[in-house]
Amino acid sequence: MINPLSAIPTERSEDWWLARHQQKLAELQGINEPIDILFLGDSITHAWEVEGKEYWQQHFAHRKALNLGYTGDRTEHLLWRIQNGEINSLSSKWVVLLIGTNNAGHRHDSPEEIAAGIKAIVDELKQRLPNSKILLMAIFPRSRNKLKRMRKRVDSTNKLIREYSDEKQVLWLDINHHFLTDEGVLLESVMPDLLHPNAAQYYVWGKAVLSFIKHK
Repeated sequence: MINPLSAIPTERSEDWWLARHQQKLAELQGINEPIDILFLGDSITHAWEVEGKEYWQQHFAHRKALNLGYTGDRTEHLLWRIQNGEINSLSSKWVVLLIGTNNAGHRHDSPEEIAAGIKAIVDELKQRLPNSKILLMAIFPRSRNKLKRMRKRVDSTNKLIREYSDEKQVLWLDINHHFLTDEGVLLESVMPDLLHPNAAQYYVWGKAVLSFIKHK
C-alpha cells in the first residue's frame, strides 16, 4: 500500500516556519535533563504561546514543559520535524499530541488518510521516545454542529485514532464535550472561528491534561 501524503514527512518552506524550527532546535540544545510534558501539534498547540499564555504560566510554568506546536502544520509536517531534530536527545515523561485538523481542512484528507498520518507520528514517537507516555488527544471539534462536513470528518477520524491507544504507552484523551453544548453545537463564545479555542479553553485543556496525568 502506498503511503498517503499525510504519512510522508514533508518540510514546509515558509520563512517563519523554518526560523521557528531553528529556534526550537537551539532551545532543545539547552535542555540537559528530562522534561515533564512535551506538546506537539499545530496552531492550536502553538497558541499556548498566545491565547493560552496566561494558562500555560498557571498550569505548566512550574513544571518542565516544552511547546512544539506550529501554526498550519499537517501530520506530514510534524512527522518531518520529529525526524529532523526536534526530539533528538530529548526525554519527556509525557507527550501531548494533538494534530490532524489541518489535514481535514486544508487538503480535505479522508479520515483514513488523516489517521494514517497520525499513526505514523505515534509509531515514530514510540520508537524515538520509548520511555515516554503519549497522550493522544482527540482532534478538537470544528464547525457548528455534527451534521457539518468538517465535523463529520474530524469525528470519523477520532473513531479511528482512538484505537491507537494501548493503555500502556499510548493513552487516549477526548475532552471535546467540554467545548460543545449538550446538543453537540460549537459556539463562537468557545471557538470564535469554530476551529481555534479562545483563551478560556486553554484553562480547560490544561486542567484536563494535568488531571489525567495525575491519575496515571
